[in-house]
Order: sequence, then structure tokens, then C-alpha cells
Amino acid sequence: MEFKKAMVNARHHFVFIGGLATALVIAFTIETRDFNQVLGNLTFETSESIPLRESRILTEEEYLWATTAWEYFDNNYQQNTGLVNSVDGYPSTTMWDTASYLMGLISAEKLNVISDGEFSLRMQKALHTLAQLPLIEGKLPNKAYNTQTLEMVDYSNTPTPKGIGWSAIDIGRILVPLNIMIWQYPQFNKHVNDVLMHWNVSEMIDQGYLYGSRPASKGDGFELVQEGRIGYEEYASKALSLMGRDVFNAMKYIDYLELITIDGVEIPTDRRDPAKFHAHNYVVSESYILDALEFGSDSVSKIFAYRVYKAQQNRYDRTGILTAVSEDNVDEAPYFVYNTVFSDGKEWNAISDAGEDMSHLKTLSTKAAFGWYALYDTPYASLLVDEAKDLFDDKKGWYSGRYEDDGRINTAITANTNGIVLESLAYIQNGSLLSVGVK
Repeated sequence: MEFKKAMVNARHHFVFIGGLATALVIAFTIETRDFNQVLGNLTFETSESIPLRESRILTEEEYLWATTAWEYFDNNYQQNTGLVNSVDGYPSTTMWDTASYLMGLISAEKLNVISDGEFSLRMQKALHTLAQLPLIEGKLPNKAYNTQTLEMVDYSNTPTPKGIGWSAIDIGRILVPLNIMIWQYPQFNKHVNDVLMHWNVSEMIDQGYLYGSRPASKGDGFELVQEGRIGYEEYASKALSLMGRDVFNAMKYIDYLELITIDGVEIPTDRRDPAKFHAHNYVVSESYILDALEFGSDSVSKIFAYRVYKAQQNRYDRTGILTAVSEDNVDEAPYFVYNTVFSDGKEWNAISDAGEDMSHLKTLSTKAAFGWYALYDTPYASLLVDEAKDLFDDKKGWYSGRYEDDGRINTAITANTNGIVLESLAYIQNGSLLSVGVK
């Protein structure tokens, strides 16, 4: 039995290394994908002028912004597990928010906000924990964990021994820092391999699409459900692609892409009907910002990102309301709101996870403001960061944003906001974070 287990582990190891060996080739295909393959016969203008920001050393003020973001991770670090709380003072996390921590940790190291020694100790502890997590049916990480005990929990942090299912999008995101570790910090290769031998990533891929799991609608166990909508689906697939996984169908846009004109800009939307597919088709800033900060965008997502940004600028020009929309924690019920360019058939729609109207909780998102500022050298991006740059507690980190209705600060403080602030600043200084050294 031990010999058989060793052989299985060796097979997983060689499959993973083989996947990494193909990553350079796949990286080129991501950058040069044929428009007909991903967009079909859809008319698409590819010569738009995009005012990308050139890399430069951070200003003194920008460096202080980075140290402020790190305060969050210092305050919410769990010494015994090496994980960080998703929300300030609340001992729970998801794979998405754990990825935000790891990307914040990598960014802090690149910016010399923390020492090499602290970086190494924290990263080793986190990777060791990820390689020990209890998994859904022994396959993949649960959607939520208690950061102190590592118990699988539901979203109210109540222990659920069997878990509540896995999120393919969340797992796709956490594979981004794992890929960065393989390429840029090879001293952690064994730790990353231990994580990936513990997880069975193949379980969330079928015929090139991503699948999450949830409790079965009938009987015990779990059922698979296709996961991801345009923007997030392509983003979450990229790290898997770099590992040699077949996620071609998840990475192409044409199956469900529809361009809709909002404030004079044709933006990408997902035409899957939420009523039929039981998932909202949000168009927000975050997936496009992360794609650019981490992967450097590809020839399609670069244009889609700028269009999503430009629609927000045009809304400001039309209404005078500074606009940087994304999904965010909020400091009152329902505590999480999707503030969108478009969702469920409506432009500038703000809704809860259940689809309820949350227009009164529209915010300028701090992480979106910093993300657009990092990407684009434009007067509007500078306006956004000027509005966001005072939305912090110097002992706790960055607040999530400011409410449109009355100008109140949205005082929710999260790993995701502070992680993306750090990523944005690291991008300004170093360019895209997942670089394999290919020119």
C-alpha cells in the first residue's frame, strides 16, 4: 500500500513538473491567441489606444500606502496556522482571500515592506498549512475555513465537517501565487508541490470548463456545477493553463460573449441567463484588474479591461459621480454587494448575492481605484486614487470604499482590498507580478 501511494504521488509530481515544462509555450499562446478562436466572427476593433502606465519607482506617499495595506495582514495573521482573516478580526477565510494574502505577501516582499526573513517564514507556514487542509471528499479545498482551527466551515464560520463544496474560481486564483512561487522563488518548489499533491485539481476541470461543487440537491454528497462568467472565468483559467491543464473552453470568450453599449462603450457581458443558469453575470472591475496586474493581460482582455474602465470614466463625465465599481464587503447588511457596470440585464446595477437591489450601497471601491490607477496613466485614474487615498486607518489598513449616496466611508476592512492595494503598488514598480522572465 505504501509503495502504491508513493507511485501515485510520484505520478502527480511528474505530471505537475511536466505541466510546468510546457508553461512557457502556453504563456505565448495566452498572449497571442487568435481572435477567431476566442471571439468567433464577432466584429472587434483591436487598435484602440490604451494609455498604459510605465513602470517606475514608487513615490514616498505610494510607499506609505503599501505599508498601510500591510498593517491589515500584520493585525489579522494567525500564528498557529499561518493564515489571515478575510475580514478584520473575523477568524475565517476563503481560498480567494488566502490568495489575496499570498499576493499581498509577495508584493510586500517585492516592495521591501517586509524583510526576506519574514517573507520566508510566513510563506513557508502558509504553504505547509495549505498542504494539510481537510478537503471536500478528499479532493479540493472547501469554500471556507476557520483560520484558527482549520476546520471546514460555512460562511457564518460554523463548523461543517463535510464542507459546503469548493469554488473553482477561488482555487484558480490561489494557483496564481503558487505559480509565482515556482517561477520566482524556487526554494519553495517542494512546498508548492506538497500543496498540489494534496489537492486533486483535475476534479474541477471537465472538457476544458471549470466546475465548482455544492451539496447535492437530492441525497447526500456533492454535485458539480459549471462555474465562472466572462471576466472571472478566463482569469481563473490562466494559472491552470500555465500548469499545462486543458482549460481552453474556459479561456475563450465566444460561447457566451455579448457586447453591450454602456455610456458609449461596448463592454463584454455574459449572455447566460441568471434565471436559467442560477448564477449572476456580473461585470465588475476586479477580474480585469487582477488579470492585468498578475498576468499582464492578453490581447483580448487588455482591450476588455480598458473598455470596462472607460465606461466608468464616461459615467463620471455624465453624472459627476466618481465611479470605480467592484464587488465589496460593506459595513451593514447584507455585508457583501456586487456593484457592477452591468448585471442581470441592468447597467450600473448593485445587487446582493441573492439578486436583491442594493443601489443604496453603491460605493467607490478602494481596490478598484488603486487598480485602475496602477494600470492607466490618465487624469481620471489619478482622480480615483485622489479620492481613495484617505480611506484608511493607519493602524488597521484600507477601508473598502466610500458610499455614493452620502459620502460615508464604507468601514469594512478586508484581506482582498488590502491585498489588491499592495498588488497595484507592486505592479507600478515592477510590472505584472507573474513574470517568467520571457521577453
